[in-house]
Amino acid sequence: MTDEAVPCTARHLDHVCIAVKSIQEAMALYQKLFDLGPAPVEEVPDQGVRACLLPVGSTRLEFIEPTDPNGSIARFIERRGEALHHVAFQVEDIAARLAALQDAGVELIDKAPRKGAAGTIAFLHPRATRGVLIELVEKE
Repeated sequence: MTDEAVPCTARHLDHVCIAVKSIQEAMALYQKLFDLGPAPVEEVPDQGVRACLLPVGSTRLEFIEPTDPNGSIARFIERRGEALHHVAFQVEDIAARLAALQDAGVELIDKAPRKGAAGTIAFLHPRATRGVLIELVEKE
């Protein structure tokens, strides 16, 4: 893929995600440091995580905690420690955006949208985005 523009208009930054060992501990720290309110924690079984999305102004901060010790998030934390995991952009018509990106030669992790904690989601491969895992989100 080249650096030419690909038709995928982002509406805004939906959230930034941090992989953590304990959502409760991470949420307590960020509440203390930045006076953020609590957020509900949701199980996302097909991704092997628990997740919460804390509102921060017009965007959100997501924490994901592995529930599957052999899953991708557990492996991520084992390799890198608790760290920034991905950046998510809100888009409209996520299926059409994925098709346009694939047609443009962008490497995708998800060729079809799926349900996630933030809405309908799909991931672009970090090899296509200069090393950053990008999530597309369509609000339901």
